[in-house]
Amino acid sequence: MNLTKEQAVKFKKLGINSFSELALCIPHSYEDYTLRDKLQIHKTQLIDATVESVYRSPNSLQITFYAHNFGHHVMGVLFRPKPYMMHQFIVGERDYYYGLIECKVGHCSMSMPRKVGSSGGIAPKYKCGLRSDVMLRLVQTALNAENLRGEGLSEKVINAVLKLHFPDETIFESKELSKESLDALKYIELFTYMKQLSAKRRYFEALKSPKSKYDKWAKTLPFELTAEQINAIEEIQKDISKDIAAKRMVVGDVGSGKTMVILASAFMMAPHRSILMAPTTILANQLFEEAQKFLPNLRTVLVTNKTKKVDLSEYDFIIGTHALLYRELPEAGLVMVDEQHRFGTQQRNMLDKLVSEGPRKPHFLQFSATPIPRTQAMIETAHIDVSLITSTPFTKDIDSKVIHKSDFKELLVKIKEEIAEGNQVLLVYPLVEQSEMIEYQSIDEARVYWEKNFDGVYVTHGKDKEKEQVLFDFRENGKILIATTVVEVGISLPRLTTVVIVGAERLGLSTLHQLRGRVSRAGLKGYCYLYTNKNSSERLDEFVNTTSGFDIANLDLKFRKSGDLLKGANQSGTQFRFVDLVEDEEIVRSVKNDLKLK
Repeated sequence: MNLTKEQAVKFKKLGINSFSELALCIPHSYEDYTLRDKLQIHKTQLIDATVESVYRSPNSLQITFYAHNFGHHVMGVLFRPKPYMMHQFIVGERDYYYGLIECKVGHCSMSMPRKVGSSGGIAPKYKCGLRSDVMLRLVQTALNAENLRGEGLSEKVINAVLKLHFPDETIFESKELSKESLDALKYIELFTYMKQLSAKRRYFEALKSPKSKYDKWAKTLPFELTAEQINAIEEIQKDISKDIAAKRMVVGDVGSGKTMVILASAFMMAPHRSILMAPTTILANQLFEEAQKFLPNLRTVLVTNKTKKVDLSEYDFIIGTHALLYRELPEAGLVMVDEQHRFGTQQRNMLDKLVSEGPRKPHFLQFSATPIPRTQAMIETAHIDVSLITSTPFTKDIDSKVIHKSDFKELLVKIKEEIAEGNQVLLVYPLVEQSEMIEYQSIDEARVYWEKNFDGVYVTHGKDKEKEQVLFDFRENGKILIATTVVEVGISLPRLTTVVIVGAERLGLSTLHQLRGRVSRAGLKGYCYLYTNKNSSERLDEFVNTTSGFDIANLDLKFRKSGDLLKGANQSGTQFRFVDLVEDEEIVRSVKNDLKLK
């Protein structure tokens, strides 16, 4: 990219690195600098005028103009003028001035006149981090078809976006961007973004590349894998057979059977070692139990903070919590991270370094139970391969319902019925302690009622150091669990049939979906109650009628703007300016094809 020194400074100030990004800094409005010989009352207009007098009062500047283009005197008025404005109006000087003209009883005035220095054409006005005139000069010198072509944009997109920066009079005919212009801006925004993502991808030689099959193992299972599980396993099979270290994210809906994909990956990597890091002891323990059950021929070990130090090189499959980061780990051909978003980038990098050997790296798989919109998954493929598991091995039968204070008696009856059947109930509260800011009970306030009226009540929350033990004890012996969203991801509670979420409107839809996913894990009939003090909520009504996590992710986008994937701040509120991830799947697909991303 050839920039002059001056242009480079301006690019830095705007925080951009390409001509495509400059094209996205579109004008916020336009001014018509056409010189007309008729007075246009109540409109902004250009005059070719001589300054006849200038009078300064404490709060204003009054200028008498003689407008040559329609032979009339005009009184210019500037309120609270800035110092630099004084120098624009010199008695006897003839120039072009622009402002809003009003006329009363033959006397015309122009409010806030501005010297523009030239006539003719449409002038774009910018609000982009540079003064509008400075920005205009930058666009005129740096933004052209040749520069945009050089970055790989098509003629159609280039022509549509240049019309916004170098417009003709038809720009005033529409109050909004045309579909052609908007599609071009969406395309450029995705194009520059996905290009940056793909530039972040690094390729390394793989430590091990087994040419394994999973079929034999699949036949030993007491159930059949779903088509999407098989598809993800086959994609991983291709990945790990290559000499380049794989980097794949497997995103599965709640209860979609990601565990089987994890176990299949460890099976295919054998006889080479696999390592799996999980965010909690309970999750690590569950995965360890599943591995022992379904991978009997692999020597598997569980590593937590409480595990005694053993020689890990004796094992084929090492499953652990972040405690793995503080052990000496043997070489592994495959590293997997479950619920990867629960670990910081630093922790994931530490694990990567522990098992890498110079420039050679293990294959890397990360798993997530938080579904993402398909469009987001397509964007992510610019820097990481993505597999989606959208179906579940069996259809869950969960009734979801929005409830209010008046429904409490009915809810109590339901809770007692479920407990009588030997099932468990989860009550999720928004806070641990009382708060004046929130109109719902906290755990501390609510537990008094539940503990008084029911036995087998367990309580935990995020700051509880014993939460994993509490969850384990509840699984074995409990009837009611009172918690915050700490139970959103992870523990399997086979007898849990009912979840009541208090202050449901305060949570994101994906979080609600994760909480709903805790129930009916073993095929029992499930119930999800969303308790709210609000009379009505479109979000909650739509959630109740939506069961797929991927559709929920789209709903979440609809109600709350998408996040910034590149900076890792998903759902943070920073968003694409033009792209709508719910609506623009076709544009994402075309950008992906044009960038030749698989």
